[in-house]
Amino acid sequence: MGLFSKIKEGLKKTRESISSQISGMLRSFTKIDEELFEELEELLVMGDVGVTTAGHICDTLRRRVKEEGVKDPNAIMGLLQETVAEMIRGGEELNIGTRPSMILVIGVNGAGKTTTIGKLASRLKGEGKQVILGAADTFRAAAIEQLEIWSQRAGVPMIKHAEGSDPAAVVFDTIAAAKARGSDVIICDTAGRLHNKKNLMDELAKINRITDRELPGCDKEVLLVLDATTGQNGVNQAREFSAAAGITGIVLTKLDGTAKGGVVLAIREELGLPVKFIGVGEQVDDLQPFDADDFARALFERDDRW
Repeated sequence: MGLFSKIKEGLKKTRESISSQISGMLRSFTKIDEELFEELEELLVMGDVGVTTAGHICDTLRRRVKEEGVKDPNAIMGLLQETVAEMIRGGEELNIGTRPSMILVIGVNGAGKTTTIGKLASRLKGEGKQVILGAADTFRAAAIEQLEIWSQRAGVPMIKHAEGSDPAAVVFDTIAAAKARGSDVIICDTAGRLHNKKNLMDELAKINRITDRELPGCDKEVLLVLDATTGQNGVNQAREFSAAAGITGIVLTKLDGTAKGGVVLAIREELGLPVKFIGVGEQVDDLQPFDADDFARALFERDDRW
């Protein structure tokens, strides 16, 4: 299965939920008027795009319809696809040009954080990079063991301490090992909780200080793993984590199991955070780099069966 086919299949539930309803609605109109835009906005909100984002999309479409003299309601789907792609495009590439670079991965328990780290490590190794993992989520029971299983699957080394150890100490030792082995990328599993924002900020600040001291000037990504099935709750979660942790990008998991893939638009529009990867299945290669044009095409592709 090709990359686009994987994304298209992974977004099947969302597409069938949003696009089928929009297509049906557009066919019921013989002209483009305000009632059409109001119904479109309502359908977008129901698809977990978010109220603010849905309003922005429809305002953009109103302007384009007027500027381009569009008369046919069926042309809206193509304009919608272009508008969404433009809205979510930019910042998708990982910034990991230095050797080594640091990727800190954050996310609440159950979002798929450990699995994401394993799949990302496997992907980067497949691209020829030397990867090392750091098990710095030391407080969750079994987190270290789960990451160790994924390090073995991906065939990359892992640095760990005992459960309950200082996460920053794990990061320090992982950086030392990366330097000694000539690693290209360090991926550290970090805080899996947000029950106390101050604790999270303090922990990450300590990790950042160690990284800045031991790897001055290194490229650094802070990726938040979100479960797509949580929909708008994911946006709120991203807002909280972003305020506490200086997130550079989002990894959206479990897209294949939900009709709430529209949350990608809300995350980008309301929080200004790029989606870097999406999870569209259980296999190790089902973590796909995010492509705005492919995503918009897979989400709003016309299907005459609808």
